[in-house]
Amino acid sequence: MAKFETQPLVSSAFDRTQLPNGLRILTSTFRHTNAVSIIFLFGAGSRYETPELAGASHLFEHMLFKGTPTRPTPKEISEVVEGVGGTLNAFTDREVTGYWCRVAQPNYRDSIDLLSDMTLNSFFKDEDIAKEKQVVYEEIRASNDSPGARVSMLLDELMWPNQPLGRDIAGSVESVGAISREQMLEYLKTQYVGSNTVVAVAGNIEHADVVEQITSSLGGLHDGKILPMFPHESKPLTKRVALEHRPTEQAHIAFGLAGLSSSDPDRHALSIMSVILGETMSSRLFEEVREQRGLAYDIHSGAPFLSDCGALVVESGIDPARIDEAIPVILNEIGKMRDGVTEAEWKQALELTKGRMMLRMEESRAVSSFLGIQELLRNKVDSVDEIIAKITAVTREDIKRAANRVIKSENLVLSIVGPFDDASHFEDMLTFD
Repeated sequence: MAKFETQPLVSSAFDRTQLPNGLRILTSTFRHTNAVSIIFLFGAGSRYETPELAGASHLFEHMLFKGTPTRPTPKEISEVVEGVGGTLNAFTDREVTGYWCRVAQPNYRDSIDLLSDMTLNSFFKDEDIAKEKQVVYEEIRASNDSPGARVSMLLDELMWPNQPLGRDIAGSVESVGAISREQMLEYLKTQYVGSNTVVAVAGNIEHADVVEQITSSLGGLHDGKILPMFPHESKPLTKRVALEHRPTEQAHIAFGLAGLSSSDPDRHALSIMSVILGETMSSRLFEEVREQRGLAYDIHSGAPFLSDCGALVVESGIDPARIDEAIPVILNEIGKMRDGVTEAEWKQALELTKGRMMLRMEESRAVSSFLGIQELLRNKVDSVDEIIAKITAVTREDIKRAANRVIKSENLVLSIVGPFDDASHFEDMLTFD
């Protein structure tokens, strides 16, 4: 019988075991809680899809809740967790699909059994696929009807044109409608395999008990050749402004700049810079745009990181009559980040970022995701202490360097959803100089 390879992580709070089929199990044990969070993660998402299969990962995620031979209805699936007071859900992203639940400690073994059953034995009946497509259509339409969601979609299309990164994760009504049962079963064979699967569990559990159960329930999950995600393609910007006319009372705007990957040495410096720019009520954007000028109710920045690329994004809602005033003000605040930050801003942002992480790690669901997603996408896990050490090491000069790497007029794009017709009117505004 094959031996397991078991390794303690850098922090003794985490344990890792890899089964012979490549499946990885990570656990974090803490005694102060009666909650256990479980997440099953797969290397599947919109970055794995051709244009013809756009939305397949998301539709697939929905189908795992439709029934198995031992739990033949969606109600019987949900009742395993919800019937004992727990929460059961799933998500599809660009690079990962996850199925998670949070339950009281006495019920966690039943929950692992449920997620294993869904992984291995879901029906994929033709009639269920047809019905669930209708549900997904409504989900897509709801997003398209939301100006806030729509402005983000338009920004993705601008930043990553003609590639999976620039498409909506859910696909379109047309692409989802064309996906066949055979294509979904093929997807099951290539993406839902042992070496492309990570199970992470956090709470009042023992690592050996979790490994024993997962070995029994998923040790037989087949392995195979995994389809890789489509890489980021750095393409010249074909247009800089995407405008969708809607007779709304508020204009939704989003600025985007090419950012950094999750493995870039300046990753943490850019994160700190984004905190100072627009992630709190004491940030530069909030203070100048809202407090000093009253131009917006909400304005915020973010720096999402992906495996081989990333972005710096600023989003807001603006009175259409004041948009020509607001855009230069926002761009001026972004551009000033290249001049550096004050010592007070730097110290506060470091403490805020470290505090956020430590507070987040108090919750079992956050811990299971923290472990599992790192393992799946990076094949390694940095402990909380290691990440806090990297954050603490960020200097003011690091922040300035990261800002100058990212904040460049030639990479700046803008999406707008609101009562406007002329995109060219906004193009000349897109400069930091």
